[in-house]
Parts: sequence; C-alpha cells; structure tokens
Amino acid sequence: MTRRELEQLVDLGEGISVEFKRRAPRPERIAKEVVALANTNGGRIVLGVNDDGTIMGLEHTSEQEFLLRQAVNAHSRPVVEYETERIVVEPRCDVLVVTIPESSTKPHVVVPDEEAPEENGRTYVRVDASSIEASPETIQELREQEDQVGVTFEFGETESLLMRYLDDYGRISVSQLAQLADISPERASQTLLRLTEADLLHLHPDQDGDYFTLNY
Repeated sequence: MTRRELEQLVDLGEGISVEFKRRAPRPERIAKEVVALANTNGGRIVLGVNDDGTIMGLEHTSEQEFLLRQAVNAHSRPVVEYETERIVVEPRCDVLVVTIPESSTKPHVVVPDEEAPEENGRTYVRVDASSIEASPETIQELREQEDQVGVTFEFGETESLLMRYLDDYGRISVSQLAQLADISPERASQTLLRLTEADLLHLHPDQDGDYFTLNY
C-alpha cells in the first residue's frame, strides 16, 4: 500500500471493515477488534491514525507489531490469522495496516487469558463502525454458515404468522415472534434461525438487539 492509497483509505473513514487506532490498545481490546472483523466480513485495523482520521504514525512500529501478536495469540481462540504492512509517513514514523481476512473457522472468541478455555470466551462481530458482543442467534448462525446448503423445514402456522408480520412491518426480533405466536423465546429463536439457514431471512446483529428481515 502506498502513502496515497493509505490516505484514500483513511478518507473513507471508519466503518464495518475499517477501524482506526492511535496505537495498539490493551491486549483484550485489540483482540476484540481483530476477532470481530474475522467473524464478520474481514477488514483492516489501521494503527497510527486518530479516530478523526488524522495520520499520526507510530515511532516504535516493531513494538506495536509485537504487542499485537502477543494480544492475538493470548486472547483469540481459534487464533486469528492476519497480515501487517508498514507505510512510511515520515522518517522513522510508520502507519501499521493490519489486514484480517474473513475467517473460515467462525466463530472466534476473546478469552481473558491464555489458560482460559474457549467456552469461557466472548464472541464479537462488526456492526457499522463498532465491535459488539454477538447474540446467541448470531453465534449460532456463525457456526452454521458452512452448512446451510440443503436446509429443509416445515412451513406451519408460526411461519405463516411470521411471514405476514414481516410483510407488514419489515423486521422482527426473537421476543416479538415469541409474543406474536405465543411460543417460548427458545422456539422463536430456533424458527428464525432455521429460516435464516434456508436463506429466507437475514439476521442483522444490532447494538439495540438483533432483528430479522426477509432475504428478498
């Protein structure tokens, strides 16, 4: 990446696939950003750039690379793969671009330390320019993304109610379906996920609560 390409990237601002950091934050926090990008569509973390897009650079780039590697190895499970690239912005002052591809081994979790079991970890995804903790429905969808071919289901009364509601209102949450169909939240969640796996619905992670929409 050239200096001009870096400037063009920064001009686009933060978003679902781009995060700016002045420097590598504390280990769990940077691991959270890396995991969220790997669990979503992949993207870049740009170290040496302020939140407002000001390119400041890093004076100790090797140290930042070391801290990043330590954080990802210690706090992500499975450990997320990534690549780094240095862009010189001034003599002895670089910006570090961290490129994280979308993972094929989702979901990745953030664990508190190297000894913690994976089941104690937390899963994060990207929503707009933020990394948020994933809901149980989102985690389940991440696990099943590789196995969504040939999903079948029975289209019963609950599904009919759901489709009519979505035609009228456009979106629905687990709790709304549970209330609408007078079923348990667990059954509502399973119904929505089954239709998502069949590619009829789309799950939208959201900071205010996940919701589902028709996928056409």
